[in-house]
Amino acid sequence: MSIDRVRTLIAAHARRDDLGLPGVRVAKVVDPTEPTPSIAEPIIAFSFQGAKRIALGDRVYDQLPGTFMTVAVDLPITGHYTEASRREPYLGFAMELRPPAIAELLVGAAAGLRATKTPPAPGISISTASEELVDAIARLLALVDRPDDAPVLAPLIEREILWRVLTGPAGPTVRQIGLRDSSLTSIGRAIRHLRSHAFEPIQVEELAALSSMGVSSFHKQFRTVTAMSPIQYQKRIRLQEARLRLFHNPADIAGVGHAVGYGSASQFSREYRREFGVPPSIDADRLRRSEQVTA
Repeated sequence: MSIDRVRTLIAAHARRDDLGLPGVRVAKVVDPTEPTPSIAEPIIAFSFQGAKRIALGDRVYDQLPGTFMTVAVDLPITGHYTEASRREPYLGFAMELRPPAIAELLVGAAAGLRATKTPPAPGISISTASEELVDAIARLLALVDRPDDAPVLAPLIEREILWRVLTGPAGPTVRQIGLRDSSLTSIGRAIRHLRSHAFEPIQVEELAALSSMGVSSFHKQFRTVTAMSPIQYQKRIRLQEARLRLFHNPADIAGVGHAVGYGSASQFSREYRREFGVPPSIDADRLRRSEQVTA
């Protein structure tokens, strides 16, 4: 079966730093992990063994073997592996979603496949992987051991994988990524602006204008995609960056808070505790000790 072949290939290649396939990566995890915040960028991520859980705002997604997660825009998520062991590790495969590649397929597709400017769907979805998708992934991963073939065949197989996604249940959302004037692309412009100006005051009216929407419509569609308001999104980005900086500089809590946009140390500590469950000083110490144990 193709799924068994994929599992074997992931296990064999998981330790490689470079698969020789740009935009493609595999994962092998042998222990359950603690929930960890991160920024998920547009991607399709398949689970072939084990399970993981993703939280986005108040939404929770459980990904089981034989399914794939589609991330349509940059999203601040919290994720962890729930089923993983040395006997049966978590095995996963992921491929970046590139708007030009999607647009190219849409241009060459039949008229019925082309997306229209419809309200965007949630930024994360879970779908079942078809046999054709799994077979294509197996053929793509087999190219890791055939580096002379990879430059020619890998783009063709990646195009096939993308086509299978576009014509499947996740297709309507993924198609919007490739359209310059889609609602999802418009929300994506606001998200990119938020990320690049995360530590500065923002005006929702400015974000709505960037998205070519009225404020009320922008709020509604932004929440549909991200499961949070623009202000909550910015706060999540700030706190995730603060956590990273505290790991490297745990003694300067006030300085870190100020650097990510907080004018009040007490407000920073309060919101940090609400987000991560402990004050920044305790969390920084815990992160540092965890890293030492891992090392």
